[in-house]
Amino acid sequence: MHSTPLIDTHVHLDDDAFDPDRDEVIARALHAGVEAFIVPAVERRHWPRIAGLCAARRGVFAAYGIHPLSVATHDAQDLSALESWLQNHAAVAIGEIGLDGFHAESDLDRQRVFFHAQLQIARRWALPVIVHGRRAFEEIVRTLRGMPGLRGVVHSFSGSPEQARQLWERGFYIGIGGPLTYPRAHRLRRLVAQMPLEYLLLESDAPDQPPVSRRGERNEPACVAEVIACVAELRGEPVETIAAACLDNARRLFGPALTADSPAFAAPFPRSKP
Repeated sequence: MHSTPLIDTHVHLDDDAFDPDRDEVIARALHAGVEAFIVPAVERRHWPRIAGLCAARRGVFAAYGIHPLSVATHDAQDLSALESWLQNHAAVAIGEIGLDGFHAESDLDRQRVFFHAQLQIARRWALPVIVHGRRAFEEIVRTLRGMPGLRGVVHSFSGSPEQARQLWERGFYIGIGGPLTYPRAHRLRRLVAQMPLEYLLLESDAPDQPPVSRRGERNEPACVAEVIACVAELRGEPVETIAAACLDNARRLFGPALTADSPAFAAPFPRSKP
């Protein structure tokens, strides 16, 4: 067991799948060394629930946004509501936002409107972004290139090594979770084995994307321990080295409140609009 705390930088603890045993899920994560959790929103109606989780549980931090596959049920008023929400609710990021070209029925033009608008909100509030990208990496990279000054992470990265390089050259991090643990994830495994460690973040994306040991089951934040073990094996480095680097990376991106020894760890630190 390593001594450096792990941070699950992307976990949907507000999801209904955790309603029966959320406290036990968090307890198992703590036992596995995961001591902080960033919970990104996918819809406006989830924002109050996430805020409640942050207020009630030590080490849970919020990101607020509208997921690309949720934009069909949102409009411009919800974007205005996001800025109003930030005035009274602490956040470590804007997210989960982005583009998703996987589903044929999805309206990419509408996704683009929401993605660009939320990137602008992140710039106004000096917050990093948590980006969802699926079959849209080239466009995401182009979009971010055209908006200098943004920081963030592309979570559950599945793009090419060249796309990853373009992202970290812009100061963006690469979020890695359960898919890495599957032996057939050759391209992702090669990327993680060779990429600069200073751009790596660990995540579960629970309850989705379980590691190979839980294939077909509900994922949990405790499984970040399996992800980091896989990273260490692929890189031929000690788990402690990976854990220390990923902790530093998360703190640089999301803020110093993400450590157990910080006075701010017990509650999200407030942000005010610049």
